[in-house]
Order: sequence, then C-alpha cells, then structure tokens
Amino acid sequence: MQYITLDDYRYTWFFKHRELPVNEQTLRQIKPLAETFSNQIWHQMISNNANHPDLFHKEDWPMKQNSWKIHGKWQGNWESQKSDLPDEVADFIDWEGNTVVYFCYHADNIIETTWEVFCTHWKNFLFLDNGPILIGKRRKEVIQFHEDGRFSLGEK
Repeated sequence: MQYITLDDYRYTWFFKHRELPVNEQTLRQIKPLAETFSNQIWHQMISNNANHPDLFHKEDWPMKQNSWKIHGKWQGNWESQKSDLPDEVADFIDWEGNTVVYFCYHADNIIETTWEVFCTHWKNFLFLDNGPILIGKRRKEVIQFHEDGRFSLGEK
C-alpha cells in the first residue's frame, strides 16, 4: 500500500480539531491511501460502477436491501459528550482492536486505520458524512453512515 502523509491529506483538520483532539501516536495510525490504492480498494471492495456513495448502481452490493440487517442513528451519540459508538454498532461488530479497517468516503478518499483507532475517534471520521462505508480487511461486516444521522449495519 502507498499512503500520503496526514499533513498532505486534504481533510487533516478532521483529526486535528481542537474539540476532538487525537494524540500524535494515534495520528500515525491514521493513514490516508494514495489515490491509486484508494481506487483499487474501492473497486475491489465497494463498487466497480460508481466512485461515490451517491452514485451507487442497483447492481452494487450497498444498494441491495438484503445487504443491510440493522439500522440505527449515530447523530445523537456524535453530538453528545459520550465518545462511544452507538450500542448497535458495538454489538454487531465483534472485531479485535488491531483489525485493519478502511473508512471509504469515495473512490479517491479512503483512510486505513485499525478498528480500535476508529472506535476511539469515530467522531473525527464523520466530519464528512455523505455515505461513507467502513469495511474491515478480510471481514464481511460493514457499516454505512448516512448524512441524515442514520447508519446501516450489514454484510458485503
């Protein structure tokens, strides 16, 4: 994999926001993928037809109703003082903390990190919330965050 530095990432402010600080050691574990590799992950794991969640085709697995098992709301937790993901997410996803995950905003914008880092700093990732999908490396469970404050949990 090739990465760009977090300092060169166009949304670095997500992780350096004064109200949601991320320590330096953790910042090193938040790795934006270079565009070529981002596209490769997107087309292998998300869609060959569309480059953005708003453009999914009916053939794409995220558009199939049977891909999604549980729906809930994330916005309330995001706005609260609590740092926890919604309970439904924690109950559905049973990954080890070191599981490699990809937070996929669109084909050109994917961040690699670990499940533990994502769980701890999920609010930072959701400053951009127009349909991103979180997938785990070699895992079938997925989460999609919708801009209306809902999430969907399912399997790809």
